[in-house]
Amino acid sequence: MALDAVVGEIRDKGKNEAAAIIKEAKAEADIILAEAGEKAVAIKTTAEEEANRQSAQIITRETAAANLAVKREVLNAQKDLLDKVRNSTVEAIDALPEDFHKKAVRELCKIAAKELGEGVFYCNARDKAAAESAIAELKTLSGFTLAGTKEISGGVIAESKDGQLQLDFSYGSCLGEVWENGLKDASEALFK
Repeated sequence: MALDAVVGEIRDKGKNEAAAIIKEAKAEADIILAEAGEKAVAIKTTAEEEANRQSAQIITRETAAANLAVKREVLNAQKDLLDKVRNSTVEAIDALPEDFHKKAVRELCKIAAKELGEGVFYCNARDKAAAESAIAELKTLSGFTLAGTKEISGGVIAESKDGQLQLDFSYGSCLGEVWENGLKDASEALFK
């Protein structure tokens, strides 16, 4: 029986060692699981922070794009309105009475003659008679002739005798100059 006692003792010792190894393995497994849990929390936190950062960037980018699109639409609407105002101005000038155009052509011819001395005038078909009348009646225009008509809204274009200098006193040119000089003020007044 002594052998049974030795076998029992070895069995008990093996069971105790197995239990100790299992306990130690369980403790090590708990440590590994705890570390893995901490890493998972860190990875999750990092992923959430990155997702929040990216979503904030996307929101900022989309907001900026939307603001730019709105600004572009507002600017296009303002440009359209200013174009309509300009076109209405041209139409209003064209609709002025004949005597207005006649006086305007006469005065513009005088101004051009003062600067050029002699040369030729161009005007539109509507103002041809007014330009011929001004040349015939005014002594200061004796060095000028009417060279023909051009597609202009009104006024005159004067050219020096040698063709080196041209003065554009057409309505379109004058309106363009006034428009460029007054556009900022007009925009501020209209679009405050």
